[in-house]
Amino acid sequence: MLEEDRRLIPVNAARYGRQLVSNIDSWTMDNSTMDKKQELRRAQVPEFPASLFAWPALMAASVGEAFAASLARRPADSELAEKPQPVWTTRQCIHLELGTMALRDFSCGEGGTPTLICAPFALHTATIADFAPGRSVVEALRGGGIERLYVTDWRSAESDMRFLSIDSYLAELNVAVDELGAPVDLIGLCQGGWMALAYAARFPHKVRRLVLAGAPVDIAAGQSQLSQMTVQLPLAAFEEFVGAQGGRVLGQRVLEIWGTALIADDSRRVLQLAPEDNSRAAEDLQRRFEEWYDLTVDLPGTYYLQVVSWLYQQNRLATGNFVALGRKIDLARLYHPIFLLGARDDEVVAPEQLFATANRVGTAKERIVTVAEPCGHLSLFLGADTIKNTWPQIARWLREE
Repeated sequence: MLEEDRRLIPVNAARYGRQLVSNIDSWTMDNSTMDKKQELRRAQVPEFPASLFAWPALMAASVGEAFAASLARRPADSELAEKPQPVWTTRQCIHLELGTMALRDFSCGEGGTPTLICAPFALHTATIADFAPGRSVVEALRGGGIERLYVTDWRSAESDMRFLSIDSYLAELNVAVDELGAPVDLIGLCQGGWMALAYAARFPHKVRRLVLAGAPVDIAAGQSQLSQMTVQLPLAAFEEFVGAQGGRVLGQRVLEIWGTALIADDSRRVLQLAPEDNSRAAEDLQRRFEEWYDLTVDLPGTYYLQVVSWLYQQNRLATGNFVALGRKIDLARLYHPIFLLGARDDEVVAPEQLFATANRVGTAKERIVTVAEPCGHLSLFLGADTIKNTWPQIARWLREE
């Protein structure tokens, strides 16, 4: 790792906040009070849940002038209430305990290629892959005939994990694949998608087929407001944010700074509930979504800064400058069958950022499947219609020889 990638450089967050405001024309500052500034900045970020799920861009909007005083105080561990345990829908067990993850086993048989879901390591927990009955990627894949199925349940970063890097997570992903028996079919969800792609390019003989769902790959191929903000804010401002939290990004602290943006219409849209559905079951689903939303994980500062800088600001993965475990990644030398699942109305990852993968890899065009669902980002993993229509199709595709 380069020394410059480890540094946590103290900077003036207020100065960079002013720079960000000047760069984004749509923001009109009200200088009357700090509260009004804070409300304005919240209003200008795409509606929940995109603003909180896309943590790199969230920080771009959060380390500005209105939040400088709040960032300066890092809460002690004792200030943070004990977190409840994530709730899984499908019966499972822990197959392997590693420093960065618990490898969870959702298998319902012993046939076929092992399939590993690389869950996002972002603000929320890996239960996004197994949210609720009828809204579970795991459930849909099992129903589609995938018997050997596993999920990376990334651990929340403790203080002694603050220097873990992207390589740390790729290395343990490699251990998990070896444990299951390569080659595996690899499914990357959102932030887990670029990690799965980088892994497949680094260890091509260990992956048979690759599925990327809502994954940011080529940041320059399209723009979302969130990725645009991340690119425009200097890295030093992100380093300030990490330094203020003792070298980590504390999920609960992020929620405190950003405030609650949860409204009923948002959760109904994400879950793809029918407008007329006011049943008790619908209410229970919305409550479960709120609980999932409030349960966060903490991120190592080094890993977080590398993702912001390497993936978003420098676009290294798409341009052939991404180094994984000592070797430069060349996507053009990746020839695996690939399934690309994007959201037409994605607020977090512009569909072009995902679909541009087809032009970066060496895979023949006829071996690449591209599907754009008429939904937003989180509905790719939690929406009833998407789960019912697309994920069984992915299961059938994975079962092809």
